[in-house]
Amino acid sequence: MLPQTPILIAISMLLCASCASQTTKIVDLTYAFDKHTVYWPNNASFQREDTAHGMNAQGKWYASGQFSASEHGGTHIDAPNHFASSGMSVDAIPITRLFGQAIVIDIEEQCINNPDYTLTIADIQKWEEQFGRIERNTLVLLRTGWGKFWPEITRYLGSPTPDDPTTLHFPGFSGEAIKFLVYQRHIRGVGIDTASIDAGQSRDFAAHRVLSEANRYALENVASLQDIPPRGATVYALPMKIKHGTGGPVRILAIIPSR
Repeated sequence: MLPQTPILIAISMLLCASCASQTTKIVDLTYAFDKHTVYWPNNASFQREDTAHGMNAQGKWYASGQFSASEHGGTHIDAPNHFASSGMSVDAIPITRLFGQAIVIDIEEQCINNPDYTLTIADIQKWEEQFGRIERNTLVLLRTGWGKFWPEITRYLGSPTPDDPTTLHFPGFSGEAIKFLVYQRHIRGVGIDTASIDAGQSRDFAAHRVLSEANRYALENVASLQDIPPRGATVYALPMKIKHGTGGPVRILAIIPSR
């Protein structure tokens, strides 16, 4: 039996209370990992094979397998040490930072005719005018509409040569927007429905660097953001606990209360 720490008890109570309401909606924001999973160019993709599958010598069913992959692909977390030498690794991120309130900023309209669009401070302020100020420790999820292309790699990465990172085209956060969110709104992390929080044409990865240096994490390739309201969801993002990891697969769930 697992030890019941106060944090685990709190999570369990929240989940049970949420599920008790018939009108509560739980949305899985995670893509399944398989041979079609999109990874960053030139990173090892997801590989899985059966090592046992069938009846054993005693006539009993037994199945097992093995898998391998890069830390950065599919629905995953970027730990702060991905772009900051002093940043926390995946296993060091406090579990209290991995769940809580979340908002969704929708910029799909801006991205339709501009795949290189980046979120601006003006976009954030416009969202706040409509939905209210972003509260401290919020997870900010950015919906660009790119999820509709998953897992068509050439469309999702915006290039007929997706193995060449200089040819990619997809939206992201600007460095200025991340700086505003971190230092003016004191968020706990960000997420996006593309392969990177920086736009595909970024060369300096300013959004990653600002976020990592502030010891915040990013969630990338987040699924089903169209099913999450602008405000009101509670999101749980629990990654594989890789010692010293710079990232890793993450299961993300959103709980949307009844209105």
